[in-house]
Amino acid sequence: MELKFVVPEMEQTFGTLEFAGEGKIEQRRINGKPTILSRSYNLYSDVQRADDIFVILPTEAGEKHFEVEDKVKLVNPRITAEGYKIGTRGFTNYILHADDMVKA
Repeated sequence: MELKFVVPEMEQTFGTLEFAGEGKIEQRRINGKPTILSRSYNLYSDVQRADDIFVILPTEAGEKHFEVEDKVKLVNPRITAEGYKIGTRGFTNYILHADDMVKA
């Protein structure tokens, strides 16, 4: 069985989300022209306080312009897992994806 993604219970997992700024833009050359594949954004969570939350949005969602600490809501959020190893130890990165991000 393959784990494709997990749909989080947003209120319990992240609580209230606030916009914290832009992250990285993933680009790739397609037919010799740079094309944006996805954009990531940093969010603050009142439940997950130790680290910022990073969400990846597809290109179709467009570029987002919010003020810092604006309350936001994710459309169709899901979490994927990506495994990697260092030496003989295994680790997992959990990656939050959404179809869009709107003002709450």
